[in-house]
Amino acid sequence: MQEFSVRELQCFLALAEERSFTRAAKRLGISQPPFSRHIQSLEEKIGTSLFVRSRQEVGMTPAGKAFREESRDILPQMARAGESARRAASGETERLDVGFVSALLSPELVEVFARFRKKHPRVQLNLHDRLPSEQVDALLLGELDLGFVGVAPPRMPAGFSLVKWMEEPLYAFLTPGHPKVGAKEIELEELAQDPFVMISSEAAPGFAAYLRKVCQDAGFRPRIVQEARRAQAVAAMTVAGTGVSILPASLHRITSNGVKLQYQGQPLAITLQVIHHESESRGVRTFLEELG
Repeated sequence: MQEFSVRELQCFLALAEERSFTRAAKRLGISQPPFSRHIQSLEEKIGTSLFVRSRQEVGMTPAGKAFREESRDILPQMARAGESARRAASGETERLDVGFVSALLSPELVEVFARFRKKHPRVQLNLHDRLPSEQVDALLLGELDLGFVGVAPPRMPAGFSLVKWMEEPLYAFLTPGHPKVGAKEIELEELAQDPFVMISSEAAPGFAAYLRKVCQDAGFRPRIVQEARRAQAVAAMTVAGTGVSILPASLHRITSNGVKLQYQGQPLAITLQVIHHESESRGVRTFLEELG
């Protein structure tokens, strides 16, 4: 098979999305005749038809669908490669990949990222929104340098360490009509008879284990009626009336049904942790020092 050009790939992906030669050509800012020639050339190089033409719409052949699945990430990857080259040319000499949980994206965490970027402009800081379990997997595969995982995982993988970052208060997120809606705080025991919505242990094993333990300490086992992988989804389900939940205070910005949670008269909170490989790089070490 002959090698195809970037322009041919651009034309293919535009047509795959627009399903119209006219709209796809307009999107790329070229006239339709050269656009059609690029598509024809690509099909000749691959050796098969990628599209089914009709008067109403352009469809895709099975070969076209397969080609799209394999090629859709090529252009974004090329763009990232170019950006990396530009950053290197401007003096950025190190890359740091940091995981975080979007549900815990508080002003404090934003400030950490902004401060590091300002003080260390030569480090290419790449942020990845991933669940705690996904961050641990990515660290093991070498795809992340460190991760803001929230509550420490129940089982730490060998060769990794944790750094305590900050305390995050916990809120009880209540269903509409709950007798404690509008209260300043609520005791954990007052939720014992309520149905619960929780973050799944597969997504956030440390947080899920912590919640089960504090409920057990309070003398009850939460009656879980539904689980979700994302804290935002859990918060939304409390508003929908599915059940109550316990979530970090940072989720209170999404809904207004959160109430400060206490146990035995003391506010409940979790300790947010950063996980990293013990054989840390200079960039990781610098980042952790900035946290301190």
